[in-house]
Amino acid sequence: MGEAKPKSQSGVWSTVKPFVNGGASGMLATCVIQPIDMVKVRIQLGQGSALQVTKNMLAQEGVRAFYKVWNLHFLFFVLFHLTVLTNKATEANEGKPLPLLQKAGIGLAAGAIGACVGSPADLALIRMQADATLPPAQRRNYKNAFHALFRISADEGVLALWKGAGPTIVRAMALNMGMLASYDQSVEFFRDSLGFGEISTVLGASAVSGFFASACSLPFDYVKTQIQKMQPDASGKYPYSGSLDCAMKTLKSGGPFKFYTGFPVYCVRIAPHVMMTWIFLNQIQKIQKSAGL
Repeated sequence: MGEAKPKSQSGVWSTVKPFVNGGASGMLATCVIQPIDMVKVRIQLGQGSALQVTKNMLAQEGVRAFYKVWNLHFLFFVLFHLTVLTNKATEANEGKPLPLLQKAGIGLAAGAIGACVGSPADLALIRMQADATLPPAQRRNYKNAFHALFRISADEGVLALWKGAGPTIVRAMALNMGMLASYDQSVEFFRDSLGFGEISTVLGASAVSGFFASACSLPFDYVKTQIQKMQPDASGKYPYSGSLDCAMKTLKSGGPFKFYTGFPVYCVRIAPHVMMTWIFLNQIQKIQKSAGL
């Protein structure tokens, strides 16, 4: 029998590697950011300052409270970053800088594919986080992510899992475009133009990427959230007929800046996750390279 190829030369490993890297970096970033996101949600619900919320959660619910929708975050971000970082890894392997427009195009395509797959999990996440804002009689009381997905399918039909998928996909495309294009462009600027070292380049580019990912995606996230959490009135009529209707009514009632309501909070939620994802990805790739993988 012929000698087996090293993993680094294996066609299977070459195919799987970007998925492993993307999934691992996304999950590690979620491990770090999840508690911050849970505190942020409680602050938005009017439960006090960050310190007050943290103390109350620890005293009343314990450490597990910080990971209450843990499995859902894993499901969404793994699916999301698998697609995003597969394209990123493929591009990096070519070793040639791509034009900004091409990077943006890669981000748009990756976001669309990832959001199509991850939309049901995102819908369940929105509903679970919004449940506490509803009167007790209107709460859905999902036990966990998988219970939410099951209930939505059973009560509203399987296709209801993709309710609001349109704005979810558009939001993911905008987020990925800002995230991917700005990161690569920033890496080239910090490293080649300013002569930064590796650590400074990764940190700086990650910060820029996180900001632009937030800025590009918030308007679409606003519309997406309004669509996903809406409920019918007493006559069975929904407040919005669709994403475009929601966007037009929002623009008419509050102007363009209405779409950027809560930008600092949103940026605190999105930017650190984007930053940690890039940092973890960089470290994973370094470890693999040193191991000959």
